[in-house]
Amino acid sequence: MKPLRPITRVLLALVTLAMVSGYFLPLWEIQLWAPQYPEGLNMKIWLDHLSGDFDIINGLNHYIGMRHIKQEMFPEFKFMGYALGFLIAVGFLPVILGKRKWLQAYVMILFLGAGLGIYDFYRWGHDYGHNLDPKAAISVPGMTYDPPLIGYKSLLNFVAYSGPDKGGWVLVGSGATATALLLWEMFLVGRKSRRNAGVVTFFSMLSIMLLLPGCDTGPQPIEYGKDACSNCKMILADKHYGTQFISGKGKIFKFDDVNCMIEFMAVEPAKSDTAGKAFIVDFNRANEFLPVQNTVFLKHPKLRSPMGSHIAGFASADAATSVKEGLGGNGQSLTWADVLKTP
Repeated sequence: MKPLRPITRVLLALVTLAMVSGYFLPLWEIQLWAPQYPEGLNMKIWLDHLSGDFDIINGLNHYIGMRHIKQEMFPEFKFMGYALGFLIAVGFLPVILGKRKWLQAYVMILFLGAGLGIYDFYRWGHDYGHNLDPKAAISVPGMTYDPPLIGYKSLLNFVAYSGPDKGGWVLVGSGATATALLLWEMFLVGRKSRRNAGVVTFFSMLSIMLLLPGCDTGPQPIEYGKDACSNCKMILADKHYGTQFISGKGKIFKFDDVNCMIEFMAVEPAKSDTAGKAFIVDFNRANEFLPVQNTVFLKHPKLRSPMGSHIAGFASADAATSVKEGLGGNGQSLTWADVLKTP
C-alpha cells in the first residue's frame, strides 16, 4: 500500500475541513428572471431548509398548475446533514491512515455522492415540472416546466438558472482538490503502472463528463409551439424565423422575430452586455442558427415574419437571392448593421 506524501495529507485535511461550511452556507440556488421581475427571484437550498423568494414563486406557479414548494417536499433534509458528516469523516481516513487506497476510496465515494445528488435533483425537477394541475388557469398543451439541471433554460416568459451556491461551490472545490491530489499521488509516487494509468484516465474522463453540462454557451434548439418569446411573450411557431440572444453569463433568451430581439438588446442590462451573442435561424434550415455578424439578411414584404419585421436570415447571398427571386417583387439584402438601423 503506497503511503501518501505529508503535503497531500495536509492539503486533504484542509479541504475536508472546508466542507464543514456546507452546514452554514446555501448549497444550491434557482433563479428566475422575467420582464416583470428584472431583479430576479431567487430560491436557495440549504442542507436542511429552503430560503428566498419561494413564496412569490409559488404564487406564480399556481397559475400554471405547479405544486407549492415547501420543505416537506424534501425528505432529504432529514439525512443530508448526516450524509455530509459521513463524507467529512471518510475524508479524514486517508489523512489519519496515510494510505493511498483510502484516498482512492474517498474520491470514489465523492463521485458516487455527487452522481446520486444530481440524479435526485433531476428526479425531483422532472416530477415537479411534469405533474401539473389540469384545472390550472393557464394550460399550454404539451408544455412542461422542469427546472434546468445545471445552467439556464427558458420557461415561457421566464429564464431560469440552476447551479451550486456558495456552500455547493466549496463542496465542488473540495471534491476537485481531492481528485487532483489523488492524480498527483498516482503520477508522482513511484513509477506509473498500467493500472494506475487506467484509474487516472477514468477519473479524468468522469470529471470532464460532470463539468460538460454547465459549459455549453451555444444556441439551444427552439421548441416551436412551446417556447415563448422573451420580448412579446408570444409562442414561437414559425420554423423559418426565430432568434436567440446569449448573455455573457450564458443566459439564453429566445425571440420569435428579429425585431423582438433588437428591442430586447436596446434595454439595460442587455444593452451593456458587450459579451452577449446574437443568432438567427437559417430561413432554409429549421433550428440551424447563424451568428448575426455572418448572416445575409433579406427584407421582403412577402416574408411573413411573426412580428412584422419582414426579415429573414440566410447562410449565403445565393440562398437569399434564390428566395428573393421566388417571392418576386422588390426585396432588400441587408447586413446586421443595416438591420440594426432598420425601423
